[in-house]
Amino acid sequence: MRLSTWEFYLRETGRSLMRNRLMSLASISTVALSLLILGLFLLGAVNLNHIASTLENQVEVTAYLDDKLSPAANKELTEQVRKLPGVREATFVSKEEALERLKEQFGERRDLLAAVEKNNPLRNAVEVRTLTPQDVKPVVEELKKLPGVAKVSFKEEIIERLFALTRAIRYVGLGIAVLLIGGTVFLISNTIRLTVFARRREIGIMKLVGATDWFIRWPFLLEGICLGLIGSLPAVILVGRFYRWLAANVYSTLPFIPLLSPAQVLGRLSLLLVGLGILVGGLGSAISVRRFLRV
Repeated sequence: MRLSTWEFYLRETGRSLMRNRLMSLASISTVALSLLILGLFLLGAVNLNHIASTLENQVEVTAYLDDKLSPAANKELTEQVRKLPGVREATFVSKEEALERLKEQFGERRDLLAAVEKNNPLRNAVEVRTLTPQDVKPVVEELKKLPGVAKVSFKEEIIERLFALTRAIRYVGLGIAVLLIGGTVFLISNTIRLTVFARRREIGIMKLVGATDWFIRWPFLLEGICLGLIGSLPAVILVGRFYRWLAANVYSTLPFIPLLSPAQVLGRLSLLLVGLGILVGGLGSAISVRRFLRV
């Protein structure tokens, strides 16, 4: 395609945007609002998924060791646990260290444990973290088979409920995201269709005087891309500012919530919103103008 032809398309696109200011503004506003809502929801969805993954990865299995084992045997057994399939990390915790942890949990009432310091009833243990949540049960079964392991604790009922909750979060989040993206595409496409409908006579005249379908289609396609691009920029800016403000407040007031940092999520989300705006704008124009090319 010649450069002069592209110059004509770009010139026509600019003229169309200026001639139909109100309709263009309506399309841009619709794109911006739709992508803003979608962006805010996606921020919530990715953070919920991150929190679910964090909770799953914090699942811990504790193997309590036989009191008769020597320090050397405890060390050897810990090494055996580290080599089990599915084990990411295994840490030996002596009964003295376990007692200190218990004192910290009691806080100001730690003096209640003074009576058991001389005859510590706690056991040496190995705390185990698995590579994936699905590795928990197989690792537990392997731990039970090891000689020297007196008991294995992993709170099965709580873990099953946790996994069910995280699965529900992912499925519900994915379902809502799909519906919201579909609704955004539908809304933007119909708004752009109104722009094309307002110029249906112009399209019909161009068709009757011999213009090809693509000669008519390209200015509308470029116009839709411009509308999608321009509309996506306010959404990206507002989503970015809101999330930076939210993250700063969460980090200062609720630091225990594992929220993704702006650097981790905003770059990819911005590209997604801009790309979606351009894609939907172009597709909306292409689909809408197709109907009026049948003259």
